[in-house]
Amino acid sequence: MRESRVATPHGDGRSFTFRARRPTATLLLSHGAGAGVGSRDLQALAADLPRNGITVVLFDQPWVVAGRKVATPPPTLDDGLRAAAARLRPTGPLVVGGRSAGARSACRTAQELGAAGCLALSFPLHPPGKPEKSRLGELASAGVPTLVVQGERDTFGAPEEFPDGLEHVDMAVVPGGDHGFKVPRSGAVSQDDALAIVVEATLEWIVREVVGESAGL
Repeated sequence: MRESRVATPHGDGRSFTFRARRPTATLLLSHGAGAGVGSRDLQALAADLPRNGITVVLFDQPWVVAGRKVATPPPTLDDGLRAAAARLRPTGPLVVGGRSAGARSACRTAQELGAAGCLALSFPLHPPGKPEKSRLGELASAGVPTLVVQGERDTFGAPEEFPDGLEHVDMAVVPGGDHGFKVPRSGAVSQDDALAIVVEATLEWIVREVVGESAGL
């Protein structure tokens, strides 16, 4: 793992690169509004995907590096993701993504960054209890193949709340998972199995929709 400083218009961010030995794609991920890149899903992807040929870069936004507890406005998150992407020299196609607020940012910037795909972990379709405040437009306008990985009990948008037939959007569901993919102890799957679903769904989708497409398969 290599840690690097990332200069952005809003202060220094920080990237952590987990390089695959023979990478076929590069995945850049940012975090949500509540914490940095230490979340269980981002760490699982960083631990497991490189051994399967995908380099993973985790990006801490400047507000996290500065020790603040509240995320800065959405446009600043997009600026941070742009800065992190600008420093990359990806091997293979680039996939941008993130969890929650980071997923929204990835959807807003994917085309601009030249990404071949977008990974939306726990996409916050709406604030809890306020389905009328939909962010569906951000997801629908990503403009690149997109995978949504959503917990079955996510109060920011359960899988059944997403409309069928969204162009270029696939979905994987974590049984019993909440917004952080935490599952009940007596649930259908264990916590380890829940994270394995996140990793395996992401890997399969990148190989099929991103690497395969770029190779003309």
